[in-house]
Amino acid sequence: MSVKILIPTPLRQYTEKKEVVEIEGKTAGEVLNNLSSKYSNLKKHLYNDDGSIRSYINIYVNEEDIRYLQKEKTSIKDSDIISIIPSIAGGVNVQEHELETKTKIDEIDLTNEEILRYSRHLIIPEVGMIGQKKLKAARVLMIGAGGLGSPVGLYLAAAGVGHLGIIDFDIVDQTNLQRQILHTTKDVGRSKLDSARETISEINPNVKIETYETRLTSENALEIFSKYDLIVDGADNFPTRYLVNDACVLLGKPYVYGSIFRFDGQVTVFQPKDGPCYRCLYPAPPPPGLVPSCAEGGVLGILPGIIGSLQALEAIKLIIGQGVPLIGRLLLFDALKLKFRELKLHKNPGCPVCGEHPTIHELIDYEAFCGITPDAQGLNGRQDQITVEELKSKLDKGEDIFILDVREPHEYEICNLGGYLIPLNDLPERINELDTSREIVAHCKVGGRSAHAAAFLKKAGFKKVKNLIGGIDAWAAKIDRTMPRY
Repeated sequence: MSVKILIPTPLRQYTEKKEVVEIEGKTAGEVLNNLSSKYSNLKKHLYNDDGSIRSYINIYVNEEDIRYLQKEKTSIKDSDIISIIPSIAGGVNVQEHELETKTKIDEIDLTNEEILRYSRHLIIPEVGMIGQKKLKAARVLMIGAGGLGSPVGLYLAAAGVGHLGIIDFDIVDQTNLQRQILHTTKDVGRSKLDSARETISEINPNVKIETYETRLTSENALEIFSKYDLIVDGADNFPTRYLVNDACVLLGKPYVYGSIFRFDGQVTVFQPKDGPCYRCLYPAPPPPGLVPSCAEGGVLGILPGIIGSLQALEAIKLIIGQGVPLIGRLLLFDALKLKFRELKLHKNPGCPVCGEHPTIHELIDYEAFCGITPDAQGLNGRQDQITVEELKSKLDKGEDIFILDVREPHEYEICNLGGYLIPLNDLPERINELDTSREIVAHCKVGGRSAHAAAFLKKAGFKKVKNLIGGIDAWAAKIDRTMPRY
């Protein structure tokens, strides 16, 4: 008996790019074992050394998480579909769990201008004057003013949310413009917060905007979050996701989660007192580098518009107390097929932060928790790295340097250093193409994948291998400014 397994985008590189694989098996565990036997490179991403399924991998049979069925012994039928849901990162009626705002509704009045501006809301019975006053009273904090933050900020401001907070510390880059619609060409080089404030104020001057030009950390998160009723998470890295989750649980704040990668998106609502948290879904993060960022993996420009709009919708539903929010439900979106799927989430009684006996009572070091340390890739600090300036100097002197490019072929076509192309995922099978006696400099786009390549080669016995800091992007920025950047 064979069943269909849906392979998520980050793991398709290990299944010959296949998004659906048919595998035989009578139980979930048997199917997964057969899958990893067929695709050996996938096994290490599914299983720990002791043979257990990794904690950042969730396995669903149809809409149910096998952790809440019979785990790997869950029986499989011909019609079943198995989904593998890695970190990228039943509903409750929101009317029964009213969002508590710091500002009382009876303290809110709408001006004649506001009544005219929001008139299409006011004639909806589910919104009306009361709902619009709730929106004006609400204080919402946005994590990020980028791809997800753009539609969130625009639509929450247009809807009449009275107070918006925005955390970001980046500047507008030309590569942002393909998806970050808060910013325009004239904003390149400006602070994203300055650009966002200006755009949002143009949309609705009635909105009060408070900006925090800082990195969100364990030291400032609780203080900042405490000022707001609702958090909307538009983070692009795992340390921040776990930080946002833990801070919201500790403060009892609901937050709207969204994530994007290439053509795939995820949305849900985590509300500590009513359902699971992010750690219930993903108890542990994936190893650094397994899930590429948008900078390395890419994202379809319109995808954050769709996912961010859904986040804004969920935020508005929570504020006005209408509808059924995505609490306990994970919404998956496949842009290529234009399909939505919904999976049930369960509150984990053993969760270390929201479970019955929590062990996390304060914010921790999330960089360390996610394995992001100076030697996370197994490299020995600065001596195993090289700057673009140092590489340029060596090449100018005629030194024998073997440049190993571990990007994908479509990236190589955009720009390259004339290096030898072996994509990172092909490196184990093609390692015999490399000469251990030569000095090797590995590079990718910005340095993440090549750090893994360099660490792999060192473990395989290569003594003279270095990772190019900043990758080819740094080369284009500092050495060859005629080279295109992407």
